[in-house]
Amino acid sequence: MKIAVLGGTGPQGKGLAKRFARAGVSVVVGSRSEPRAQAIAKELSEEVPEGSATIAGLSNADAVRASDEVVILAVPWPGHNATLNGIKDHMAGKILVDIVVPLSENDPKKVEMPPEGSATEAAQAILGPDVPVIGALHNVSAHTLNDLNAAINCDVLVCGNALEPRKKVMALVEKLGVTAYNAGGAQSARCIEAITSILIRINISKAVPFTHAGIKIWAPDHL
Repeated sequence: MKIAVLGGTGPQGKGLAKRFARAGVSVVVGSRSEPRAQAIAKELSEEVPEGSATIAGLSNADAVRASDEVVILAVPWPGHNATLNGIKDHMAGKILVDIVVPLSENDPKKVEMPPEGSATEAAQAILGPDVPVIGALHNVSAHTLNDLNAAINCDVLVCGNALEPRKKVMALVEKLGVTAYNAGGAQSARCIEAITSILIRINISKAVPFTHAGIKIWAPDHL
């Protein structure tokens, strides 16, 4: 399996590239600048354990074309729509996994949802109904992703309007050693993406003795 990670030169993208490569999934890091993508791919390849899958670097469009099926979008929110408009002509037969959160430019403890309701829904509007857009991995700390010595400390909520692509993404995400939950249709992204701003608020608070916390789904003790 080979996936593309667009925005793979940023903190979350780098962490995901390393985690998936270590899990045996080949990764193509995408960037607006192919030389930068290649340089970052080389750097990441040196950070993963021996025997990991390959990490390569290409332009965004070429990364999409090189992927088998799954394309992960991990760019900052201001570049979300422009990146999608740049690749939409190459997305036939692909699944987009949108991990982007529309955090406020002036205050990351708040979200500023687009008119569509969420980044996931905005992506679906841009790519059209024939390209499945699945929201996932919104609430995972970039710091945690990049620390390969630590387990990912949260569950992952996965949403999107197409059930079978949603199940495929859940199976892919679980290769990272986490539990993925089916969170329903794309409208659920409005809640899931917004949780990130709450986590940021908690994690930077001096009232708690931790940082980089995530969320977990807990079963009742009596079951």
